[in-house]
Amino acid sequence: MANLKEVRNRITSVSSTQQITKAMKMVSAAKLKRATNAIVALRPYANKLGQLLANLSASLEDGSSPYLAEREPNKVLVVVVNSNRGLAGAFNMNAIKTANNIIAEKYTSQLNAGNVSIVAIGKKAQEYYTRRKYNVIGNNNDVYLELNFLNVSKITESIMEGFVKGDYDRVELVYNQFRNAAVQILTAEQLLPVPKAPKADPAKATKDAPKGMQVDYILEPSQEAIVEQLIPKNIKIQLYKAVLDSHASEHGARMTAMDKATDNAGELLKALKLSYNQARQAAITTELTEIVSGAAALSGA
Repeated sequence: MANLKEVRNRITSVSSTQQITKAMKMVSAAKLKRATNAIVALRPYANKLGQLLANLSASLEDGSSPYLAEREPNKVLVVVVNSNRGLAGAFNMNAIKTANNIIAEKYTSQLNAGNVSIVAIGKKAQEYYTRRKYNVIGNNNDVYLELNFLNVSKITESIMEGFVKGDYDRVELVYNQFRNAAVQILTAEQLLPVPKAPKADPAKATKDAPKGMQVDYILEPSQEAIVEQLIPKNIKIQLYKAVLDSHASEHGARMTAMDKATDNAGELLKALKLSYNQARQAAITTELTEIVSGAAALSGA
């Protein structure tokens, strides 16, 4: 009977867990819809603006903008975007591992010299790098409480100011790019200095220039005005897009994780119910055997 009670308690516990995971999946699905709408609306504008600025930057002279300054990357800042909460599978850890791989492969000497800094957007990355004694700059965990362009821009402005002052020579950005609810693409991009498109070779020019190849634009009002206004705006837009991508990816990953957890709980419930029925049948058989044995002993007496 003790075994029966133990199995019954486990069935109750797993059943409760299954109901919780179902509810969390539904909540994540609702949040995913809003987050997906936000990134789908912004992505075409952000991508086109980034492409335009990359092409424009390739034709600019050095010194046209402080955000184009190419320097030896002696001091590096890595921006890691993830979430404030867990229960999303490997979503958070994958972004952290990608950032760690970039540091190990490209900036080992800078790390050994103490010249690698971290800006974490999300509590999980903040805690991870703080525990490991990295130079973590600021605390941006509250950005998800009211996720909008203005709040993310404050983080970007701080990064841009540090780059101009020479606090860092290069800024790398790591985040999960949203593809769909089940697929998130780990992405690493150079945020600063602004990447330039490769220059076109006139001898190999074709009617349709290859994607990412430098294109000449007619600039209005002037190249200087565009540089002054659009480059800082583009940097802010690119970081905002990365945060929105990561936000949608988080809810997609959590919804998928809760769906798998619900299925696993269902399979476990089936196994537990089978064990319970077997234990119950064994208990009944034992009781019947005892009754029959007792009756036989009495009749024999």
